[in-house]
Amino acid sequence: MKIKNVASFCALFALTSSSINAQNQVQRAEDVQLNTITTAVPFLQITPDSRSGALGDAGVALSPDANSIHSNPSKLAFIEEDMGLSLSYSPWLRNLVPDINLSYVSFFKRIDKRSAIGASLRYFSLGKITFTNDFGQAIGDFNPNEFALDFTYASKLSDYFSIGVTGRFINSNLTQGQSETNPGRAVSADVSAYYESDRFRLGDYNAVIRAGANISNIGSKIAYTETSDADFIPINLRLGSGLTLDLDDYNQLTFLFDVNKLLVPTPPIYQTDEKGQIARDSEGNPIIAFGEDPNRGIASGMFGSFNDAPGGSKEEFREINYSVGLEYWYDKQFAVRMGYFYEHPTKGDRQFFTAGLGLRLNVIGIDLAYLVGNAQRNPLANTVRLSLMINFDDLNKSKGDS
Repeated sequence: MKIKNVASFCALFALTSSSINAQNQVQRAEDVQLNTITTAVPFLQITPDSRSGALGDAGVALSPDANSIHSNPSKLAFIEEDMGLSLSYSPWLRNLVPDINLSYVSFFKRIDKRSAIGASLRYFSLGKITFTNDFGQAIGDFNPNEFALDFTYASKLSDYFSIGVTGRFINSNLTQGQSETNPGRAVSADVSAYYESDRFRLGDYNAVIRAGANISNIGSKIAYTETSDADFIPINLRLGSGLTLDLDDYNQLTFLFDVNKLLVPTPPIYQTDEKGQIARDSEGNPIIAFGEDPNRGIASGMFGSFNDAPGGSKEEFREINYSVGLEYWYDKQFAVRMGYFYEHPTKGDRQFFTAGLGLRLNVIGIDLAYLVGNAQRNPLANTVRLSLMINFDDLNKSKGDS
């Protein structure tokens, strides 16, 4: 089986890295240059909504809205509206392939004053590919796709603190059963927390401090054949803080800062022989020169991810991604946003600026985000996200007034 449109599948790996090079034998762990961590179903790491997407992907401590399930589900307990819906769409990696896109729909409903539930569906389409046989003859077209279905519960433990739990089902169908492959499936959970202070005086302004934490995609590995080793899904730790200042009755400014770290094993450096091939022991297992064995269980992989980098603590710190964002609101109706995302060059080199606008009307809200790559031919450059939010509270009021 051959794939005519190879770029569609290659795009999966472009989500988490610019390139992956083979490692040569090294004398010291500090010699490591490029050691990108890759996982299955990397689409789970994409920020689907336009508001966070315009803030450099910062969002774990952003004020709650209908899209909170992705960044921090526990924020739903603080949402003021009774019920809402959000629809988001983004053409993805258009610099590589013209027909890849991400769609996202999320919904929330308040149960009482202290708790809320939510659900979301994320659908990632990798465009059309053509399968061919060994003679180059086309045997059919297929649209590889992946989706994740989420259900969330969030509750306040106090007036200032909430927790949230999300259950997730993941389906990854990349080959339509070609070459004895099967769709990859997994289940996972998110565990999150959120803090929001009362308004207080900070200098000349009223201020609100927010903080959040979310460990996402804690779940089973994925395999696409019965004989291959299963791969980790992107278990991720996200921590963040936010500060909102009321400049006056009409103008509001929010500063955001997030850090992210994958809680999966770092690839080790393998020992090589005189021919440059990976050396193996008497049982045929590759010999590790630096680092730890990546074939571990879920819990061992998560806790071990803090000290398993072959380059030591220096490389561990390189595995942390940073996001900063700035959001300005005028009269809670018009917003201007900007942000920056940084990933170390040896860990994928995703670095980009973002910008966006927001508009809130009586019933609907519209958000737009644009990504600007800071490197030549960045595959993520010129990415556009569009989100449409519906506030059912205002919708019911409009019907009542009519």
